[in-house]
Amino acid sequence: MQRALYGPDGFFTSATDGPADHFRTSVHASPLFAGALFRLIEQVDARLGRPRQLQVVDVGAGRGELLAALAASAAGTPLADRLQLTGVEVAPRPAGLPATIGWRRDVPDGVVGVLLATEWLDNVPLDVAEIDSAGRARRVLVDPATGVESLGPDVDAADRFWLARWWPGAGLGDRVEIGWPRDLAWADAVASVRRGCALTVDYGHLRGERPALGTLTGYRGGRQVDPVPDGGCDVTAHVALDAAAAAGGTPYRIITQRAALRALGVDGGRPPLDLARTDPAAYLRALGAAGAAAELTDPAGLGGHWWLLHEVGVELRGTI
Repeated sequence: MQRALYGPDGFFTSATDGPADHFRTSVHASPLFAGALFRLIEQVDARLGRPRQLQVVDVGAGRGELLAALAASAAGTPLADRLQLTGVEVAPRPAGLPATIGWRRDVPDGVVGVLLATEWLDNVPLDVAEIDSAGRARRVLVDPATGVESLGPDVDAADRFWLARWWPGAGLGDRVEIGWPRDLAWADAVASVRRGCALTVDYGHLRGERPALGTLTGYRGGRQVDPVPDGGCDVTAHVALDAAAAAGGTPYRIITQRAALRALGVDGGRPPLDLARTDPAAYLRALGAAGAAAELTDPAGLGGHWWLLHEVGVELRGTI
């Protein structure tokens, strides 16, 4: 998975088209998502006492789409001159990204503001194991060219420790996705925030509701495909959100995207019909926004994402 995604010929390092051509995220679905995040950023700014510089770091920034949208949202607001936007990504800086947006391969230290990670953790590589007839958790090996799988050796002690705590009760034939590398990645990201918050948005699951067959899959050209690790498709698995949350080491909340976006003013409600008679153009604009909001909050789709929010030195109750 590491080589397929981030190696010399990896999906994220060598693709010239970009992730948006292969799968649809909330960032790509509608500017309403960036608008909601900007309202959260404004609230964090207020809780921090409006510092001279407010940092927003986007980990797994793709081609910078979210950062560009946040820059547009900030234009003309009191944050416009104080907002420092930085993308963290293994791919080179995208052409055409505004010069005011920073770009780097590693997460900066001492962030005062907001660290964002939208659909990043699901691409942090992990191992998959399967429970064999003797009750042993054995690594699932894969041919990188064909995707053909076979059972390998037993998982190691660190894997067994994580499984016992976070994926208990797996039985014969169950597949388990060993998430401690994601826990470490998220803990390091949260630790980079000195004051403010860290937010990750992703598909995930909680202990007691782990999927028996796992979630490993692939995406290519907008379609779900077999997760062949040949560098030609995204290889992804849902996140054990509660494990990542515990690793973060600060106060946190886990809520659905549907609830979070509604709290930030994105509800998907249809505009009143009276508006169609008094201002047809405004009605059509509102109707389009309602459709986009409905997609973002649909519990069977993007609304099924989880938001994991860590508070670092601030109290954000009442924001989302």
